[in-house]
Amino acid sequence: MLVHIYRSNRKPDTYLYLAEKDDFSMVPDSLMTVFGEPEFSFSFQLSAQKKLIKEDATTVLNNLKEQAYHLQLRKDVLIEQMLTMKSAN
Repeated sequence: MLVHIYRSNRKPDTYLYLAEKDDFSMVPDSLMTVFGEPEFSFSFQLSAQKKLIKEDATTVLNNLKEQAYHLQLRKDVLIEQMLTMKSAN
């Protein structure tokens, strides 16, 4: 599967993987608000056998197939914390 990676301009080490390039329609508005303006990084072919540095390839593929996106956060930040931080601002 061809995967497209975008980095957050607001949150360090936060990336959004998309199944379709520049198609953010399946990403919840609340997540996009916290994520900020996506900055395209690169595209690559992802398979279950591919080793990713911070993510499990099978999990990423499943998320892309089920919801058309995958969110990669810093390991010390949970999505619930990320959304809470936004609502506090």
